[in-house]
Amino acid sequence: MSHSTRRATLRATLRDRELDALLVTNLLNIRYLTGFTGSNAALLVSADSDEATAFCTDGRYLIQAERQVPDLERVVDRPCDVALTTRAAEAGLRRTGYESGHVTIEALDLLTEAAGRVELVRAPGLVEELRLVKDDAEVEALRMACAAADRALAGLIEHGGLRAGRTEREIARELENRMLDHGADGPSFESIVAAGANSAVPHHRPTDAVVQPGDFVKLDFGALVDGYHSDMTRTLVVGRAADWQRELYELVAASQAAGRRALAPGTGTGAVDAAARGVIEEAGYGDRFPHGLGHGVGLQIHEAPALSKVGAGTLLPGMAVTVEPGVYLAGQGGVRIEDTLVVRQGAPELLTLTTKELVVL
Repeated sequence: MSHSTRRATLRATLRDRELDALLVTNLLNIRYLTGFTGSNAALLVSADSDEATAFCTDGRYLIQAERQVPDLERVVDRPCDVALTTRAAEAGLRRTGYESGHVTIEALDLLTEAAGRVELVRAPGLVEELRLVKDDAEVEALRMACAAADRALAGLIEHGGLRAGRTEREIARELENRMLDHGADGPSFESIVAAGANSAVPHHRPTDAVVQPGDFVKLDFGALVDGYHSDMTRTLVVGRAADWQRELYELVAASQAAGRRALAPGTGTGAVDAAARGVIEEAGYGDRFPHGLGHGVGLQIHEAPALSKVGAGTLLPGMAVTVEPGVYLAGQGGVRIEDTLVVRQGAPELLTLTTKELVVL
């Protein structure tokens, strides 16, 4: 789907909301609608046409904007949000929406002063609603990001990078470098490598803790490709796996499989969480699964929809989500298994292809 097609879809939404335009100031939403990747911009999307839509950035990005946004009128000014609000006033736009979730009180005062007779209307989440369902280009970027992460982990294991005697930081650094080697623009987020008792901390940050024989090693990581994030967690054992480790792993694997099976168009997000959580609760470990089942992924590593107990809404074909149950035994160890998937009619499309069998190194 082209950026112009996305803007056309947004224009239909604006007309439905009886808005003459939308002032877009969230840089991720600007990227989604235009392809621009710079750090300063604003976009005034007219409900009428692209010809009446204007993009603004400052002089640092003039050449970049000419290359990335060739199909819109380009304004060079700053602050861009004020410049485009002034333009809306000059064009006589009666009702202009703004991204109220991303505009500070101070910025709103400036916009109101520039708006004149234009009515500024709170319009949160309009672009985010479009971003919920990924188009083919977005899914392909997610596939590439997931593939880079899969290959990085495979290389780390193949070349002995996961072994007793290495620190969590050393493993995390090598894993991230390998993602770069396989085409990633960078990591999706700070990689989690958690060994031994640290694996019971859901969002442990890598330290100089040394991997010991018999440790669980939990790796939660992802690759960034063309602005899109992958997200995957695998938990392995270094050395011999104890019976309790195998039992815990099998429980989480069963929960994760139930969550994947529940991913279907029309299913409530809370129901997906319940399908996976019920497996863990029946085993008596419900209080050891303290977070939601998953989240959307795309231009952000965490975006809508949320798969959780309090999740609202239903799944739609084309949504990209994670399924990541975990059970954490404080002072002992924990297991989380996570995939990135795309909701499809029938079975979901699995993007993270690393085995979910327990790997013992």
